Amino acid sequence: MKQFLDKIEKETKSVIAIDFDKVIHGCSKGFHDGTIYDDPIEGAKEALEYLSSRYVLVIFTCKAKPTRPLIDGKTGVELIWEWLEKHKMKEYISDITHEKPRALCYIDDKAIKFENWDQTLEEICGY
Repeated sequence: MKQFLDKIEKETKSVIAIDFDKVIHGCSKGFHDGTIYDDPIEGAKEALEYLSSRYVLVIFTCKAKPTRPLIDGKTGVELIWEWLEKHKMKEYISDITHEKPRALCYIDDKAIKFENWDQTLEEICGY
């Protein structure tokens, strides 16, 4: 059991999970027509290059959900890999998933860092 727990801890400390839309991909039109249409967020390529030299990078996104409709005959995962290749970022990413992976940290444009419930409610509701 200890060996298994050590493996999980090592994996967790080596992974950074990154949301795709509005963190790597501009996504200025929202879902739009399901395509991945914008350029990368400024600085994304350089950040991914830097982080990938130290960590395993995993993209987590709802675009990867298996129930998502095909766009031009392709899954969301296929579209993201193509987009990453087009923008020369594919080599920095190890995996794309729709599930929240075990990770050292999560980079997400909609995240609220949890400290306590009072602070969380203040951020969400303003009181």
